[in-house]
Amino acid sequence: MKSRFSLWVALFMAAGNLAQEAPKADAPIPEAKTFKSTQTATFGGQKYSFQTEVGTHLLRDQNDTPIAHFGFTYYKRAGAGNRPIVFAFNGGPLSASFWLHFGILGPKRIVVDDPGYTGPAPYRVVNNEYSILEKADLVMIDPVGVGFSKPVGKSEFKDFWGVDQDIRSIGLFIEQFLIREGRMNHPRYLLGESYGTFRNAGLVNWLQDRGIAMNGVIMVSAVFELQHLLFGPGDDVAYLIHFPTYAATAWYHNRLPNKNPSLEAFLDEVRQFNEEEYAPALLKGDRLSPAQKQTMAARLAAYSGLSADFWLKANLRVTNGEFFQELLRNAGETVGRLDSRFTGVNEDPLAQYAFTDPQSDAISPPYIAAFKDYLYNDLGVDRDMTYVTSTGLRDGFKWDWNHQGNTAWNAQVAVSTLPDMTTAMNRNPNLKILILNGYYDLATVFYGVEHSISHMGLKPELQENIIMKYYEAGHMMYTHPPSMAQFKADVDAFIMQTMD
Repeated sequence: MKSRFSLWVALFMAAGNLAQEAPKADAPIPEAKTFKSTQTATFGGQKYSFQTEVGTHLLRDQNDTPIAHFGFTYYKRAGAGNRPIVFAFNGGPLSASFWLHFGILGPKRIVVDDPGYTGPAPYRVVNNEYSILEKADLVMIDPVGVGFSKPVGKSEFKDFWGVDQDIRSIGLFIEQFLIREGRMNHPRYLLGESYGTFRNAGLVNWLQDRGIAMNGVIMVSAVFELQHLLFGPGDDVAYLIHFPTYAATAWYHNRLPNKNPSLEAFLDEVRQFNEEEYAPALLKGDRLSPAQKQTMAARLAAYSGLSADFWLKANLRVTNGEFFQELLRNAGETVGRLDSRFTGVNEDPLAQYAFTDPQSDAISPPYIAAFKDYLYNDLGVDRDMTYVTSTGLRDGFKWDWNHQGNTAWNAQVAVSTLPDMTTAMNRNPNLKILILNGYYDLATVFYGVEHSISHMGLKPELQENIIMKYYEAGHMMYTHPPSMAQFKADVDAFIMQTMD
């Protein structure tokens, strides 16, 4: 009896284990939802209507297996013929696209107090006379993890959170959307901001490899070699590429003796100093004599607004966080990372690094609140759907920085999509790149872009396909009214030029 009972127990437990190990039936995949409306914008006194669709697309992999509800907002001018189409996104990773959407690209825009702190609600939302919609239809993209985008089926967030995973999912969406809308033979563009430019450099090559060549790529506040933003051990390039923006910031805040009235002329002088004096000094390292080091500290002080003593204590190497904190320390203020024209209270004057970014503090509440009001009221989105502005609001966010375009040994320390963009341009001589740089952007510095572009190894005729424009503003230059008008003029001209 005992042995029979033991056998029965063993069989029962085995059956239970089999039951536990049996695959569960796949949960049904919810339908994608979209919400349609008509929005308007006025350009040059003439009013235009745009068919608008916002919601999610059921994204499929190459085997047509559903993998995500992919969020987007689509503006289309009806009956306008073979209009170009622009796919646009922000950076992060990962940020939703409401910054570009409600700052410069869409039919409406938020008005903020640049370069100050915007007052309390109600916020001003106005017709966006600078919208890209005058020249092109627009698809605002929210990658998986932000906006309304979520994995479905057997997919998980980690399948989308990485350099290559992100490029692949957005590339799949663009291809499927063009097919859905019957626009595979229309002029098409990518427009990305910040990390979105790093993404763009890889995405344009990914799409081109699959037969979807872009007419042009628009890079807003660009970075292609992320390692140079990190001030890693022994990386003197990081200090070199930031220094011209330190100088521009000191110029703006009147921290320079005998200030040159022309910012452009001043920065040309700083570029020359950077390449002919500062770079050789950093290259020598500890081989600099005390006298040489003292002389270089004085030169750095003259251009940066920081004291020579501070430069000596920093061994001639000041990180951006230290610069934010030091420049206006005696005034009890810190300067912005995204836009160094903005200033805020220095919460700890004894600290080495700034605690906060005044520009982000100043504009985030009005942007987020006003956009969500537009989303749920004007665009008619279901109020039970949560629009996630950043993956910082999701638990367990972790980004995979490996990129197949980098060699295995340097993938974690030298993350770059510059080789991807180089390949795309070499294999498509018609591809044009427009890069928009803010002089006061200390998040993705303009001289870093110049350094990257000058190290692509392109033939002279291909170098001409890269167009650089500069703005007397920061990372989000479209908060600055004069730069809004310049942004529109530059982007409109680029689209018209690349449609010939």
